[in-house]
Amino acid sequence: MAQLTGGDPSLLRRINSAVVLHALRGVDAATLTELVGVTGLSRPTLEGVIEGLVDTGVVGPAAADAGSERKQGRPARRFRFRAESGYLLGIEIGPHRVAGLLSDLEGRMVGSAAREVDEEAPAEERLERTRAVVGEVLRHSGVPRDALRAVGVGSPGIIEADGTVRLGTALPGWTGLKLGDRLRRSFRCPVLVENDANAAAVAEHWKGAARDCDDLVFVLAGLSPGAGSLIGGRLHRGYGGAAGEIGALHLLGREALPEKLLSTTGEPLHKLDEAAVARVFALARGGDAKARDAVQRFIQRLVHDVAALVLALDPQRVVVGGWAAGLDGVLDPLRTELARYCLRPPQVKLSLLGEAAIATGALRLALDHVEEELFAVESTVTARR
Repeated sequence: MAQLTGGDPSLLRRINSAVVLHALRGVDAATLTELVGVTGLSRPTLEGVIEGLVDTGVVGPAAADAGSERKQGRPARRFRFRAESGYLLGIEIGPHRVAGLLSDLEGRMVGSAAREVDEEAPAEERLERTRAVVGEVLRHSGVPRDALRAVGVGSPGIIEADGTVRLGTALPGWTGLKLGDRLRRSFRCPVLVENDANAAAVAEHWKGAARDCDDLVFVLAGLSPGAGSLIGGRLHRGYGGAAGEIGALHLLGREALPEKLLSTTGEPLHKLDEAAVARVFALARGGDAKARDAVQRFIQRLVHDVAALVLALDPQRVVVGGWAAGLDGVLDPLRTELARYCLRPPQVKLSLLGEAAIATGALRLALDHVEEELFAVESTVTARR
C-alpha cells in the first residue's frame, strides 16, 4: 500500500469509505438521504464514495420498497453491503485432522470440510491433505478460489509473523517449515498463520464460551498443553510468538515428562495418542487405582500450568478445550485447585466450540484482516498523524 501523508486526499477517501461501510453494514439497506443523516457527509461527497464502493463490488443496489418512495413517486435508490462480494477461509492443520470453514464477509458460514490425517504423516502429506480440504470446501460451496479475500490458518507450534514454524514438536517435519510461504502459493490473497491455541482463544471470544468477556485464557488441554490468551479483547502473542507455551513448564525442575503422567505401566504414552489417554480416564472412572493416580497426576500438572498463567494475567475466565474437554472429571478439580492457588480465582468453563474452535478462530483472524482493510477508521487516522 502506498504511504499516506497528512494532506493526501486518498486518506480522506479511505476514512469516508470506512464510515459509509460501517453505516451500511449495520442495516439491510439505506438510501442516500438516510446515509447523509447517519454519516454527516455531504450528498455530493457521499455519492462519490458510493460510486467508488460500487466499483469495488462491496456495495451494490438494493431493491426499493414502498417506504422509500419520494414525493414524485420515483423510488429512492437504496444501497447495501454485499457480504457475498468476497469470502474468507479458516483452516485447522492438526495432528489428527485438517479442517476448513468458509464464510462470507459478514462471517456467516457457507461451507465446511474435514479430512483425517495420520499423526505420523510427514509435512508434505499434511500439506497435500490441506490442499484437498480447501478444494473440497470451495467446490461444494460453489465459491471460486479468486473470490477469497483472506485465509487464516491455525496449527501447533511457535509461529513467527511471516508464518514460519519456529518450533513445532507436535507434527513431524513442522519445525522450520515456512508454512505461510507454502500456503500462499495456493492463494491470491493474504494468508495469516497462527498458533492453534491462540486461534481457539479468538474463536471462543467470538462465538464460544467467552463472548461476554475480554480477558481470558484458553487451555488446549493435552499431555503437552498449550494456551492462548486475550487481554482487553486483543490476542496476546508475546514478543516472539511463544506466549502460552505452558507445556514447557515441566522443564523448570519437574521430574516427570508429560507423557509419563497418565501412564499406568511405567511406559510413556505417545503424546498424540488421544485414544490411549481416554482409556486411562475410563479406567479411573471405573475404579482402577493406578488409573486414578495417573489422572490425579495429570490434573495436578494441568492446574499448575494454568495457575501460572492465571497469576500472571488475572483473566476473568479460563476456557478448557482440546481432547480433555470431552473427558469427565477435569473442570471441577481445576476450579477447586485454582481457588487454592490463585488470589482471584477465574471462572472456568468448557469450550462451546469443541473441535471446531481452531478453524473458527482462524476464520475470525481472516475476517479481522479484511475488516481492518475495509472498516478501520482508527488505523487511517493514525496513519495521518
